[in-house]
Amino acid sequence: MTVRGLADAGTELGLCARSELPTTLAVADPGPDGTGYHFHLDETATFRLPDHTAQVERFAAVYVGGVAAVVEPAAGAVAATARAGAARSLLVVDPNVREDRTIDPPTASRLLRELCSLAHVVKASDEDLARLWPDTDPDESGRRLAAEGRLVVLTRGAKGATAFAGDAEPVSVPAVPVEVVNTIGAGDAFMAGVVNWLTTHGVAGSGAVAGLSREQVTRMLEFAARVAASVCAQAGTEPTRPPDN
Repeated sequence: MTVRGLADAGTELGLCARSELPTTLAVADPGPDGTGYHFHLDETATFRLPDHTAQVERFAAVYVGGVAAVVEPAAGAVAATARAGAARSLLVVDPNVREDRTIDPPTASRLLRELCSLAHVVKASDEDLARLWPDTDPDESGRRLAAEGRLVVLTRGAKGATAFAGDAEPVSVPAVPVEVVNTIGAGDAFMAGVVNWLTTHGVAGSGAVAGLSREQVTRMLEFAARVAASVCAQAGTEPTRPPDN
């Protein structure tokens, strides 16, 4: 999305840095077993993140994860922001594990596990959790993370999503059926739906997350699933916000 598009959508751009460096290039490689990604990272603007930890308390939620969380010099800024977010806001982590020749897998996994340990909310795919904790079933990893006081949302693509909250019984919803045109960006759209639902319903901090009812968790998952489906049903990766339920 362009700067004009972001501004027209109501995004505040005051904290965005400007750089003469090129944008990072991510090349998607769709295949029968999922989409692979290849990144061109060296000397790109994406990884020159300024320190905005002092601004964290302005926001209802702070989201971190992805490639920027594991590639320096951005990784240090992401970690500092996550620590501040955990202390002053609602910290939401989507590890969004990516494998690439430019990324060191042991270091990346360690950094992403550390972010998950700080989070109030973790949204991860079953593939993410299998890569971060390879000796543990993704459902068991979700339960373990939730047992420490987190809301954990596990996405399974066409099989839907499951939320684990504390030691309560998990809540599952099916994927929204659509004629699939494109799956790239569906996970990010689902994440945006979760954050949007939580913040518009006044959920801030670990206490509020832990206090969500089963009905509220179900509504959140259904809303996020509809946001993800809006991406899958069209070319491109820009989601549509559905009516709340």
